[in-house]
Amino acid sequence: MAPHTSASLLAAITTWMISGSRASIQRPGLLPTPPMGFNDWSRFECAINQSVFTETADAMVSKGLLTAGYNRINIDDCWMADARTEEGKLTWNETLFPNGLPWLGEYLQDRGFHFGIYEDAGNETCGGYPGSYGYEEVDAHTFASWGIDYLKVDGCHVTPSTEDEYHKRYAAWHKAFSKMSDPLIFSQSAPAYFSLWLTGSDNLTDWFTVMDWVPYNGELARHSSDILVYVGVEGLSGWESVMQNYNYNTQVARYQVPGYFNDPDFLIADNPELSLDEKRSQFALWASFSAPLIISAWIPSLPDEVVSYLKNSDLIEIDQDPLAQQATLVSRDDSFDVLTRSLANGDRVVTVLNRGNSTDDISISALRLGLLNTKRTYSAKNLWTGEFIRFQGSLEIRGLASHATAVFRINLSGPSSFGVSPTGMIFNAASTKCLTAGSKSEEVEFTTCAATDAQVWQIRPLLSTISPLSAPSLCLTATAGKVLLEDCELLKFTQEWEYSVSGYLTNKHTHECMTEMAGASLSECQYEVDSQLWLHIVIGNYLIYAYFLDIPLSLYATERNGVEI
Repeated sequence: MAPHTSASLLAAITTWMISGSRASIQRPGLLPTPPMGFNDWSRFECAINQSVFTETADAMVSKGLLTAGYNRINIDDCWMADARTEEGKLTWNETLFPNGLPWLGEYLQDRGFHFGIYEDAGNETCGGYPGSYGYEEVDAHTFASWGIDYLKVDGCHVTPSTEDEYHKRYAAWHKAFSKMSDPLIFSQSAPAYFSLWLTGSDNLTDWFTVMDWVPYNGELARHSSDILVYVGVEGLSGWESVMQNYNYNTQVARYQVPGYFNDPDFLIADNPELSLDEKRSQFALWASFSAPLIISAWIPSLPDEVVSYLKNSDLIEIDQDPLAQQATLVSRDDSFDVLTRSLANGDRVVTVLNRGNSTDDISISALRLGLLNTKRTYSAKNLWTGEFIRFQGSLEIRGLASHATAVFRINLSGPSSFGVSPTGMIFNAASTKCLTAGSKSEEVEFTTCAATDAQVWQIRPLLSTISPLSAPSLCLTATAGKVLLEDCELLKFTQEWEYSVSGYLTNKHTHECMTEMAGASLSECQYEVDSQLWLHIVIGNYLIYAYFLDIPLSLYATERNGVEI
């Protein structure tokens, strides 16, 4: 279909926002920005009681976290009685919650909080308590009657453990919410059960298939492993756990739009396995992603230095930006990840993570930041210190500590706002290799990511062309089943590409998909195969319109096994 004009695009967005459906991407007003608040699981697991939540609420008020935007308190697993009532309804453990959950809901709401809760799509929760399978409508109305407006649904004990079965069970919750005048915000855990972390499989097809349908079911989805619990477990360290979920989140940016958010799990702000720099990095990265900011820590004992970074208003403003664009990777090497995104007012954000083991410097060219006018002097605000710096040609970051993260907001008000052409890596999710440019008339190839200009690609959305920063006059070109670099020519159809929400990079002339084989080839588009799933192709502010613009929606399944998605 042809790209929308501004008027038709506005009409499409309006229709989208007032749709009667309760699916999040069709009703973004239900949760227009990512949720902020508290969940007990990573800090307490099943060691909960009523006072954990009342004392947490009081501490969040006194420490200024509520005022900063953390306005949700969610109970996780192990809150319920061992069995349903004779009427088939859930009830709470009266020993743990002697005043009852409706009372607790009133206590929280009186202090300005929203109240959320946990259930499971199986016959039992992960902790062994009654699950909601077959009781979705009953439980949805029970929760609403207790003053709850947010539900996290886990995925333990689902049999058979197939993608199709998970789809049916989570769709049942969506159907239940669709019948409610005030549906609950729906947090889904289905993708986590198909991630490489849980399945051990090298095949990402099922994981991406689940990611395809969760935006139509609810407002957010946890896509990977549980973040490390407070007590610690054998295996990953605290930092490795944060990095594992961070890496998963970098692979799903294309799904996020206002009303639907990718969830890399909780902020573990008092976990003893993390240094202060690592805790600050997790917060800065999650904010750069516009991810949910849900703290799982003992709030009353948080030290001032932790509370201070959690209340950083500049980073919270980035997280809550109405464009909801997720920061994506521009470049990666053994030491640094560089990510960028656009904000609703046109400003650019650059986030730099030092993944290395020593303090180091980095210089980032203006072109890598998406800034076309390399002669202009730009103003950037350091979002940790509040200080402004001015730079021309490149942004210099000096002395970034190991596992620390720098975040700058580049002011693009005025004439400079028209000189933005975002860049990014073309990176295969399965092989983790980067598309790498050679010379004119040479095939592009896949190599280890090394943050070279030959691996940073500039997308021109209006022309649909893609060029490497190492040779901006050359464009990716479809030629006899191969992908070559040729001189860019206006309206040369073999140089026009489209990137779909499903992750395909498709040539508009051949209608074939880029495929990682020997070099980069073109072949018939298949369903979510690893060799054709591409990440980090960034189109700046255009990303929000991915569901409306010139995208091969025929590649996006509308019905599978009789279940509409």
